[in-house]
Amino acid sequence: MTDRIDELRARIAALQDQLEREYGARRARLLHRIENGRVVWEDGVRRSHLALRQRIPAFLLDSSIRYTITAPVIYALIIPFALLDLFVSIYQAICFPAYRIPKVRRRDYIRIDRHQLAYLNWIQKLNCVYCGYCNGLIAYVREISARTEAFWCPIKHAMRTRGLHPYHAAFSAYGDGVHFREDWEASRARMQALNCEALNCDKCGGGDAT
Repeated sequence: MTDRIDELRARIAALQDQLEREYGARRARLLHRIENGRVVWEDGVRRSHLALRQRIPAFLLDSSIRYTITAPVIYALIIPFALLDLFVSIYQAICFPAYRIPKVRRRDYIRIDRHQLAYLNWIQKLNCVYCGYCNGLIAYVREISARTEAFWCPIKHAMRTRGLHPYHAAFSAYGDGVHFREDWEASRARMQALNCEALNCDKCGGGDAT
C-alpha cells in the first residue's frame, strides 16, 4: 500500500512540473518573461495594454451598485489580515528555530505584481494588490500551520477532508497506534530536514529564511 501511495505522489509531482512548464510556454505566447524575479515585456506590449485600459468614469458606470456599497466590507478585512500576518510571523520567528524547522519565506507566497499591468486602471490595480496580499498571506499562514501540524500532530483524519496540505499524505494512519510514535518521529525529521540544502545549514532552522 505504501509503495502505491508513493507512486501516486510521484506522479502528482511530475504532473505539477509539467503544469509549470505549460505556464512558462503560455507566458511566452503572451509576450512576457520572468528575469531575476521581474516581469519583462516584449517591445510594444505595454503601449497596446495602455490602449485597453478602461477609464475610471466608465469603470464606475459599469460597476453594480451592490459591488460599490459592499467594497468597504471587503477592505475592512485588512485589519484582521494584517494582525494575522503580524502574529503568525512572530510565532514563526520564535518557535520554528526552537523546533529546528526552517522558516517559511513570506516572499515565496505573497506576490504583489499585478498592479504593473498597464491595462488596469488604478481601482483595479488597488483591488489586485489587496487580493494578492490577502490570498498570498493565507498561503503563507497555511504553510506555517502545515509545518506545525507535521511537527506536533502528524495523523491523518478519519474522514475525507478537502484542502489538505501536501504533508498530510505522509502522516500516520488514523487509528494506527502501533506505528504512531515511529511515524511521528519520522515526520519531525522531515520537517527539520526541510530546505536544509537550500539553507546550507548544519542544523535545519539554523539559517534565516525570512
